[in-house]
Amino acid sequence: MKPRTSMLIGVGLVLISVCCVQLGSVVGKSTFDRADPASVTFGRLAIAAAVLLLVARPNLLAFRGRTWAWMLLLGATMAGMNFTFYLAIERIPVGVAVTIELIGPLTVSLVQSKRFRELIWVLIALLGIVLIGLQSFRGVIDPVGILLAAFAGVCWGAYIIASKQVGQRVAGLKGLAIALMVSAIVVLPFAIVPFVRDVSADPTVLLPMGLIALLSSLLAYGVELVALRRIPTRVFGVMMALEPAVAAAFAVLLLHEAVGGLEIVAIALVMIASAGVAYTAAPKADPIVTGTFGTIVPAHESFDVTTGPIDIIEQFDDDDPQNIDPNDELT
Repeated sequence: MKPRTSMLIGVGLVLISVCCVQLGSVVGKSTFDRADPASVTFGRLAIAAAVLLLVARPNLLAFRGRTWAWMLLLGATMAGMNFTFYLAIERIPVGVAVTIELIGPLTVSLVQSKRFRELIWVLIALLGIVLIGLQSFRGVIDPVGILLAAFAGVCWGAYIIASKQVGQRVAGLKGLAIALMVSAIVVLPFAIVPFVRDVSADPTVLLPMGLIALLSSLLAYGVELVALRRIPTRVFGVMMALEPAVAAAFAVLLLHEAVGGLEIVAIALVMIASAGVAYTAAPKADPIVTGTFGTIVPAHESFDVTTGPIDIIEQFDDDDPQNIDPNDELT
């Protein structure tokens, strides 16, 4: 396949992934009239964890203390990120919530880049957040929703750091499967009563929960995995900045949420800042990239293995110049 064709396919796959994630968010908000946000959060995480545990089949006794610590942290940040995000979109428009949440990964990218000239992107993003804050003072946007979305952004930033560590220590999807299980357990104390109540009153509410798990977790991850084999990580990072706009578009079309002029300007500013950071803060080597549901480890990255040896299979493939099979599993 020609490089240009491969690139176009990769870009198309990233767009599909972004649409899946944000469509899942809209489906989640549309379910709040039938189920509590805690119920939706737990249902999504539990279903995704069950599927991934069946697929990855991790051995819980095979991991050492430090690896377990990172998997527990990853699970906790996933729980916080999802739970507070759903609580936020119950109060504020989905597009605005995604915009505020995007500050988390934007901050992580800036801290890791360590380039003074990139502070311009911080200023642009802060201007967008200030505009949203002004809307809250005017009573247009719920300030509690803004704080919840901001906390979700903090969790997203911590999730990126923890996900990178888990990706380096555990091959395949095993670490992610355990982290999802942990995240469901963390949310369970907040969700057990409303979840039992909601499912008992209407068992069909499990269907949208399963759809959210499929769209925002399983399908999005699989599409991103294929896309990152075709496009540079920098291009991927720039395209992730499209998420607020896509979220707002789906919310307008499916939820009929009104988006004012200042909100549109704020969303545009944060998108520009996020795309700018992704484009200009490229390190010397391709980084580990964390998308919406997991860590993608480039072929040249090595695993810090604590769970057993890795059999390296040499394959002379044009798509894998390092001759390493990134799908190689632990034995």
